[in-house]
Amino acid sequence: MEITSGPFFTTSTGLIDSIDKKLMVVLRDGRKLIGTLRSFDQFANLVLQDTIERIYVGNCYGDIPRGIFLIRGENVVLLGEIDSDKEEQMNLKMNLRQVPVEDILVAQREELEAKERIDKIKSKVLHNQGFCVDNFQNDLY
Repeated sequence: MEITSGPFFTTSTGLIDSIDKKLMVVLRDGRKLIGTLRSFDQFANLVLQDTIERIYVGNCYGDIPRGIFLIRGENVVLLGEIDSDKEEQMNLKMNLRQVPVEDILVAQREELEAKERIDKIKSKVLHNQGFCVDNFQNDLY
């Protein structure tokens, strides 16, 4: 049986076509980085140049310049190439607007504080119903 299409790689060698292209990388901690892929190794450790960290809050986003960024491969959740033309079209279509870094950081902090308040209320309700909400007392990791 002859295979006519090229091989599909599930290892880091599949990144070879992405060298010198603009990529978005989503990390395990939720951060989104955008930069030009300059290098990678067998562990999928990545080197991005002209990197920005993009923060989304609601229908706004802000970009924080980060420069050259080394990303350990085990922290990568998602990796994809960015088409600049389509990115602008999607921002317009989704009504996303860019705001200054200071504004997005304030909005992000407010969003995190609101989430913490909600989590605290949920924990209290669960505790009142007999559930263990202290992660140090249960076997959930």
